[in-house]
Amino acid sequence: MSSAGRPVRGAGASSHGRSRRYGRGTADNKGQHTINLGALATVIERRGGKLGYNVTVLLETGEEAGSPGLHDVCAARKDDLAADVFVACDGPRVRASQPTLFLGSRGAINFTLRLRARERSYHSGNWGGVLANPATVLAHALATLVDRHGRIRVQELRPAEVPASVRRMLANVAIGGGDDDPALDQGWGEPGLSAAERLMAWNTIEVLAMGAGTPQRPVNAIPGQAVAHCQLRFVVGTPWRELRDIVRRHLDANGFPEIDVEVTLAGAATRLDVDNPWVAWAQRSIERSSGKHPTTLPNLGGSLPNDVFADLLGLPTLWVPHSYPACAQHAPNEHLLAPVAREGLRIMAGLYWDLGEPETTPWK
Repeated sequence: MSSAGRPVRGAGASSHGRSRRYGRGTADNKGQHTINLGALATVIERRGGKLGYNVTVLLETGEEAGSPGLHDVCAARKDDLAADVFVACDGPRVRASQPTLFLGSRGAINFTLRLRARERSYHSGNWGGVLANPATVLAHALATLVDRHGRIRVQELRPAEVPASVRRMLANVAIGGGDDDPALDQGWGEPGLSAAERLMAWNTIEVLAMGAGTPQRPVNAIPGQAVAHCQLRFVVGTPWRELRDIVRRHLDANGFPEIDVEVTLAGAATRLDVDNPWVAWAQRSIERSSGKHPTTLPNLGGSLPNDVFADLLGLPTLWVPHSYPACAQHAPNEHLLAPVAREGLRIMAGLYWDLGEPETTPWK
């Protein structure tokens, strides 16, 4: 214990000599939940069974499927979930050795483009040159949405600008460079932006999967239909609820009225104002616990149901991740780094301890 009674602050996590804990959900997100609950239990014990404030714990297990029912439950229990601040964990740090705080998330909307040219495939020798190939048509349609370098070509789906406050936050944020991180592709994405700005302050359209015919065993036939499953990752201010109409108008204007557009999954973007007093409070607490000033991001590059807490419940939202970009979440070799978990325990214990110090905490 320190002289003030708070848990001992220790040295930070190192990216070298690290050990890994393998298993589904170790990083995303059972391990992160365990870190939070373990830290909270420790603070309760050290304070003699009393935190000095109330805590509501909400565990949501449907995030990968778009969090079905979460909005309805939180709307129905809005009074029970009233609070001063929302503290949560998910996603990766910017790198293993660097504590990170993010204030929201990009939104995501999945949509499918499908061209049904005919009921079945036809022999490419007998019919090639007189039957339109839906895969070829769909490829050209995709090229009107996003160009060869990953730049969005639909003006309505592009952010107006990167706000000056967001540029300042991301000015010194480096993307990649970790032991298992992929090399960044030079020239990919929106020109004139840093890698951090392209990842966290801009929109991207990705083709997640596409198909026509039987790719595993191709035959000499013109396929009857082609499909592309796409995704828009977007920042605050994007008219995402209008995506289907925007894409429909765009395809029609570019000569592709025969392509169907279907929205399959959607979630909003959020971004807490960096000048909110809870942000500086969290930064100070994390720095005291880890000995490092945390990298603060306006929002995660990925997507979370943070709008439930930021918009529906009206809470300042602080996300403190305990994973790292190369944790291989969703893969068979998903893992949690033990040094990051240990540092995460210190950070969260410090946050929960400092919440009980009213003279330094921006309670309402």
